Amino acid sequence: MKEKTYLKWYNKVGYGSGDIAGNVVYAFLSSFVMIYLTNTIGLSAGIVGTLIAVSKLFDGFTDIFFGAMIDKTHSRLGKARPWMLYGYIGCAVTLAAIFAIPVNLGTTAQYAWFFIAYTLLNGVFYTANNIAYSALTSLVTKNSKERVQMGSYRFIFAFATSLFIQSVTVGFVAKCGGDAKAWRTVAVVYAVIGLVVNTISVFSVKELPEGMSDEEEKRSGSGLSGNDKESSEEKYGLAAAFRLLISNKFYLMICGVYILQQLYGAMINSGIYYMTYVLKNENLYGVFSWAFNIPLIVALVFTPALVGRWKGMYKLNLRGYMIAVVGRALVVFAGYIGSVPLMLAFTAVAALGQGPWQGDMNAVIAACSEYTYLTKGKRIDGTMYSCTSLGVKIGGGLGTAVAGWLLEFSKFDGKLTVQPQSCIDMLHIMYLWLPLIINVIIMLVLSRMNVEAANEKLRSEKSSVR
Repeated sequence: MKEKTYLKWYNKVGYGSGDIAGNVVYAFLSSFVMIYLTNTIGLSAGIVGTLIAVSKLFDGFTDIFFGAMIDKTHSRLGKARPWMLYGYIGCAVTLAAIFAIPVNLGTTAQYAWFFIAYTLLNGVFYTANNIAYSALTSLVTKNSKERVQMGSYRFIFAFATSLFIQSVTVGFVAKCGGDAKAWRTVAVVYAVIGLVVNTISVFSVKELPEGMSDEEEKRSGSGLSGNDKESSEEKYGLAAAFRLLISNKFYLMICGVYILQQLYGAMINSGIYYMTYVLKNENLYGVFSWAFNIPLIVALVFTPALVGRWKGMYKLNLRGYMIAVVGRALVVFAGYIGSVPLMLAFTAVAALGQGPWQGDMNAVIAACSEYTYLTKGKRIDGTMYSCTSLGVKIGGGLGTAVAGWLLEFSKFDGKLTVQPQSCIDMLHIMYLWLPLIINVIIMLVLSRMNVEAANEKLRSEKSSVR
C-alpha cells in the first residue's frame, strides 16, 4: 500500500534549513571554543575541560525533561515548534556571551563566566531547540520516505554549515583583528544569522493534528476521532517517560551511537591543533573540512534512493560504516607517512561511508518511537528525540572535555609556537587513532540496530492475533 504524502519540496527544504541555525551554534562552539579559550583568553585547557564535564552533570537531566514537555505541549503552533522558536533566542544570546569573556576580568571570574554561559546554552536553550527540531520529523509527516528525505535535507544543511564555519572562521577572526573583540564580533554575526534562519524554519512546516499514530494512519489514512484521540492522550510523568525510554533497547543503542559520533566529532575538531602544531599550517583545517563535509553531503543526496533500493536503512548504515572504518584506518597510515594528499583522500572515503547514517538517523529514531508504541502502547515522539540533544551534549561536551584533559596531560602551552614532543604525540592519538577506534565501535553497535525488522515482526504478530 502506497504511503500518503504530507510535504511539498519547500517544506522539506525549509525544515532542513533549521540545521543552519543549529550548526551556527554547534560547529562554531565545538570547533573553536577551546582554542579561543586557551590561545586568546589564556585559560587552562585542563580546567576548561573539567568545567565542561561538570556542566554535563547539571544539564544531563534536561533532555528527557524537555522531551516530555514537548509531548505535553498543546498550542497554536503545535507541540514542538514553540520550543524550537523561543529556545533559539536563548541560544543566540548565550553563544555570543561565551565568546565575549572580558579580558580584564580576573581568571576565576573568566572561568565562572564561561561555565555559566556554556551551561545555560547546552542545558537549557540548545536542548529545548534541538529536541523540538528533531521531533518535528515525527510530527509533520507519518510517511517513512519523507522522514528519510527530511533527515537528508537536514544534514546536507548541517554539514554545509559546518563546512562554511570551519572554512571561514579563522580568516574571519583574523580580518576582524584576531583578538578577543574579533571573536565576540564573529559570534554575534553567527548568532544573528542563526536566529533569522531558525525562525524561517519554524514557519516552513505545520504539525499534523494530534493523535495521528503511525499504525492508525497506515490502516485508515486519516486522523483519529475526537474520542479516540482523547483516549490515546499521553499521560505519564518524567519518571514514567524515563522508564519507557530505557526499556527500549534501540533507544539505548541510538543514544550510544549519537554520543560516540559527538566524541568522534570532538576528536576531528582537535584537528585545529593538529594542523597548527603538527602540519604547521592552521589553514589546512579548512581544507580538511572540505574533505570531510563534501563527501557527507554527496552521500546524503543519495541516501533516500539507497534506502529504497536496499529496502530499509539497516544494511545501508552498516555497510556505510564498514567503509568508514577502512577510510579512517588509511588516514592513520597516511598520517604517519606524512602525506597530506592521502590524508585528505582517505578522510573523504571515511566521510562518504558515514553519510547514510547521518541522513536516515531521524527516520531510525522515528522507527524506534514506533517500537515503543508497538510494545508499550505509548506514543512518546518528543521524549524519544531526547537522544539527539542528549548525544550532542554528553558526547560533544565529554569530547571537548577529554580533548582539554589530553592537551593538559601532554604539556600543551597555548603561549608556545612550538609544542613539546609529548604534545605532538598526543595530537597524533587524538586526531588519528581515536576517530578510528570510535568508528569501529559504532560499526559494531549498528550491526545490532535492525529496528525495522523488529517492528515488522511485532506488526505481523499483532495481525496474526487479530
